[in-house]
Amino acid sequence: MNKRISLNFGKNKISIEAHVAWGFRRFSGLMFSRKEKAKILLFEFSRPVRLAIHSLFVFFPFIAIWIGDDGKIIEVKKVKPFSLTICPEKNFSSFVEIPLNKKNKDVVVDIEKFK
Repeated sequence: MNKRISLNFGKNKISIEAHVAWGFRRFSGLMFSRKEKAKILLFEFSRPVRLAIHSLFVFFPFIAIWIGDDGKIIEVKKVKPFSLTICPEKNFSSFVEIPLNKKNKDVVVDIEKFK
């Protein structure tokens, strides 16, 4: 299932379409995905959490975006392949993984402008 979400960078907004992660995809994220076929993934939580992620078996870099209850971005990090632990500094309600591939080039350029 896909969902259109808005990422709020202060007064600036970017709208993207993301695949909602359910079932095994919720556990695996981008693991074992092919770089050019990888989709933007959205992980949603029913309450604020502070979970660490990893990029084991992810063979390409991606952008990780942690989003608060209010829809504002808490933190943005570029994640390298095979990183053991990536943890945000604050609790979050949703999380987005954006593969760095040709398909997402425009989205990544927009995000880089607002970092």
